[in-house]
Amino acid sequence: MLKFYEGIDIVKEIGGVKTAEAARTLLEERMSAEQYARIAGFEDPEIILKIANAAVMCEPDQIFINTGTEADKQFIRDMALQKGEEDILPMKGHTIHYDLKEEQGRIIDRTYYISNPGESVSSLANRMPRAEAIETVRKGMVGIMRGKTMVVGFYSRGPVGSPVSNPAIEMTSSAYVSHSAEILYRNAYNDFEREARKLGHFYTNIHSEGLNRPEDLPNARVFMDRAYRTTYAYNCTYAGNTLLLKKGNHRFSVDRSVYEKRGYELAEHMFITCMRGQNGRITGITGAAPSGCGKTTTAMAGDEFVGDDLAQMWIAEDGTIRSVNPECGIFGIVEDVNEEGDPVLMRCLRHPGTEVIWSNVLIDENGVPQWVGNGEPTPLKGRNFQGDWEKGMKDAKGKEIPISHPNARCTLASSALSNYSTLAEDPTGVETRVVTYSGRDSDTMPPVWTARNSDEGVVIGACIVSAATATEVGATGVKRAPWANAPFIPGPLGDYMDAQFKFFGSGQIGKGKRPVMAGLNYFLTHEARGGTGKKLLGEKRDVKVWLSWLERRAHDEVQAIETPIGFIPKYEDLKRLFKARIDKDYPRDLYDKQFSLYIDNIVKRIDLQLDAYGKEDNLPARLFEVLKVQREGLMALKETYGSIVTPAQLEAASGN
Repeated sequence: MLKFYEGIDIVKEIGGVKTAEAARTLLEERMSAEQYARIAGFEDPEIILKIANAAVMCEPDQIFINTGTEADKQFIRDMALQKGEEDILPMKGHTIHYDLKEEQGRIIDRTYYISNPGESVSSLANRMPRAEAIETVRKGMVGIMRGKTMVVGFYSRGPVGSPVSNPAIEMTSSAYVSHSAEILYRNAYNDFEREARKLGHFYTNIHSEGLNRPEDLPNARVFMDRAYRTTYAYNCTYAGNTLLLKKGNHRFSVDRSVYEKRGYELAEHMFITCMRGQNGRITGITGAAPSGCGKTTTAMAGDEFVGDDLAQMWIAEDGTIRSVNPECGIFGIVEDVNEEGDPVLMRCLRHPGTEVIWSNVLIDENGVPQWVGNGEPTPLKGRNFQGDWEKGMKDAKGKEIPISHPNARCTLASSALSNYSTLAEDPTGVETRVVTYSGRDSDTMPPVWTARNSDEGVVIGACIVSAATATEVGATGVKRAPWANAPFIPGPLGDYMDAQFKFFGSGQIGKGKRPVMAGLNYFLTHEARGGTGKKLLGEKRDVKVWLSWLERRAHDEVQAIETPIGFIPKYEDLKRLFKARIDKDYPRDLYDKQFSLYIDNIVKRIDLQLDAYGKEDNLPARLFEVLKVQREGLMALKETYGSIVTPAQLEAASGN
């Protein structure tokens, strides 16, 4: 069981500052009068102690307190250019940042949870005992900011005033990280202490890029100290490793939902979007997918966009499930972002008026960002994540170097999007009536299906399987991705799974308010359904139809065909929605290919889950019960109809 404030607080141990009075004295000596005045009014001793001890440990030449004013933001932008962490581009407000070519994703092999004796950590994660972590952090971080400025920012991970918006301090020597934080999070300098007092905690993040040399990268580390809700990262620059407000603090929020608010709150790796229904009705939808598997595209397919990556969810007093986005910006993968599939985002990326930090794309000879799959002519030369580039260049292994890295990104404020919802800044959140789970599945599940009850919905999330993406250094093949949140679940999966069953099955959810829980998959290929080639069986824009059907299903406006894995849509409903929502014909033969159940593939997937989860400790028995019932139902269908069962046969079997 996780115990908060257990063991030695590492930054306090290394910094050695024990009292708030000593911390104030030290900071007043080390800071300019102007900068010290910005924190002198903070009364919470823990805020002052964290900043003072980080300063002693890292030894920056200067400390800059970012209050979120336009002048402070411009100071950070200028510093990023002066340090060479970003370069200016011809389009106003656009800059380019390059990570080391060896660090183009999360360094999962060098990322650790700091653990106390007897404390359980997820079987999918790395752990390091506290005593060893103290010495590792001491070796890696003492003096790492000499000659640099430590920027201190105060943020709210969600709209200020929301019951699930966790306050967080970010301390870094990287102006690029601070610049990104200002776009992606709400600067809450004026509200920070009040919010921290209300929740009874705040998160702390300490980072330095060090000398930013390839030879230092093997010694890069990312640590999450769960007991003290403090992260440490050094010798790294990729935002997934350094912008600790993001996935580092998401892990702490997962802990909070599992060990402090079980059954009442969730912290999920989910987009939040809204679809319009009849008579102007707005329906909130959240959805989980592993990084690089279409969360941004799916979120943008909504009529009103709230967020594309993270969601804090809770059961409100009125019995509704509410969701807020901890972020207020997008750190989005750009590969395959184009006019056909992402017109709203492309307007921000290709036209003046939006501040954008590009990372690891190609900058052509005209200073224009270019990337794989943008639907535009490929330039002949430019500069990208590995240096100067020319078309046809090959790496040391003889493999052609693409114009952009598969994990190349764009960072921009959500408010720049034309479909950004005003609900995104509402501290009462978005009422959530649909929850989806998806991954890169080329051959098994249909495009959309819904669970028959909340327990089956939890199992859909537990059983996500996806092709590996470029978001993790060294990841290959096809792997399980439980709830698309597994890399960010600090504790045992059994604890997290129990929290999921308790939340979605809660008796506190009001009548008629329990969400539809569904699977999404728009990565089916032609070759998986009797054709040839790896081209998608459908288009990216079809997801708007799948979401529209789920919106109607949540309000009991469409019927469905019952199957052993849940409910699938009826053809006539989809045909109407394709025409109404995206003005596209939807032939019956395509429907049959997409929604036939390939029994052997699904059973193989179930057996994979039963075997893998069977090796975990203390999992809820309900998971195995649901999977075994589904397996038995599928095998009965196979005995009657064979290994491929069409929607018509499924309808006949269900009697509806």
